[in-house]
Amino acid sequence: MRKLAAAISVFLLLSPLQATANASAPTDQLKQSLDGIINILKQDDLDREAKREKIRTLFRERFEFRIMSRRILAKNWKAASPEIQERFVKLFTDLLEATYVGRIEEYSNERIDYLKEQLKDKRAVIQTAIVSKNLEIPINYKLALINDKWLVYDVIIEEVSLVRNFRSSYAQIIRKEGFEELMTRMQKKIETLRTESEKGKQGQVRK
Repeated sequence: MRKLAAAISVFLLLSPLQATANASAPTDQLKQSLDGIINILKQDDLDREAKREKIRTLFRERFEFRIMSRRILAKNWKAASPEIQERFVKLFTDLLEATYVGRIEEYSNERIDYLKEQLKDKRAVIQTAIVSKNLEIPINYKLALINDKWLVYDVIIEEVSLVRNFRSSYAQIIRKEGFEELMTRMQKKIETLRTESEKGKQGQVRK
């Protein structure tokens, strides 16, 4: 359930945002986006890979990966060259995509409760919970208003920040082995996840 919660938390904001610069819109956009991803999963005329491709496209549109990358690298962001910064943003984007695209398919009608919205200037925090029969998992979303869209730059699941979690592990690698080793590891992880996903797809076809 917790793996599923993590997947759902990352993909809740995938559908196209319809609101404009309405500063009271974060929760409304979150709800609209949840409906959007569920509709993709329910489209029987699309095969598994077609659904995944639509999810991948929307995924890249709904997350502010540059803000996430800056926060993850923290002081190491300023120390990195522009080229390394761009490489990291791309790798981190690919890594999150490869990690979560398959897991969202496990969604099976868990309920999403929207509990509270905190809004200050162009930032918002939305408190939600994923509820199943026997479990309730709190999930908070941090969003920024950028070009009239509310985009996610962090997800907190049971008080554990996605950004902070990556920051801690990546900082250790950079300190001990440098940026190049970090990005080499990220690339290898992406390749492993994509290979596992491809094997899973082939297994579905054989069935």
